[in-house]
Amino acid sequence: EKAVHGVENVSVQGAQGSFTVITGRIGAGKTTLLRALLGLLPKQAGEVCWNGQPVTAPADFFTPPYSAYTPHAPQLMSASLQDNLLLGLPVQDGELERALQQAVLESDLAAMPGGLATVIGPKGVRLSGGQAQRTAAARMLVRQPELIVVDDLSSALDVNTEQTLWDRLFTLTAQGNGHPPACLVVSHRRPALRRADQIILLKEGRVEAI
Repeated sequence: EKAVHGVENVSVQGAQGSFTVITGRIGAGKTTLLRALLGLLPKQAGEVCWNGQPVTAPADFFTPPYSAYTPHAPQLMSASLQDNLLLGLPVQDGELERALQQAVLESDLAAMPGGLATVIGPKGVRLSGGQAQRTAAARMLVRQPELIVVDDLSSALDVNTEQTLWDRLFTLTAQGNGHPPACLVVSHRRPALRRADQIILLKEGRVEAI
């Protein structure tokens, strides 16, 4: 299938606590759409709004605490697990532990002799693919953003871990009190699709009827 260089005539809306999934075949434009919305790719037309107000510089705006993004290939550095998670962010007691639990990383952490001080190597080479994805997810979740944006977050996970991850993310967005985040997710996985309030199916850069 040919690669898509752009998307057009796509409208995405997500309210607080919503769970939106963008899906489609390889090359359909899923990642392109995400990156354009976040300002990581230039757009030739269209408008990005937050609470009804236009966002003129999305790349500067869509950062914590407004938004946090985990790309398909997580970017990790040769430092301790804790440094990769916090990147200098000060946190209150229990916030990091809560993010680790939400990202289904607590059992992996318990098996690491060095715990949070474990050095994960260049680009996280000492972690499995699934651990790297969940480390990036925990780094995003500890910032408690209003909008969570993830690109194929569970591709390297086993079935049970994937199910648990989506269950916990969905529970986070469905909280009856506080300020549950909105989720914007690129995925073709059934556990994510089953949770979706809205599914956007792309084909060659356009929305396909479901």
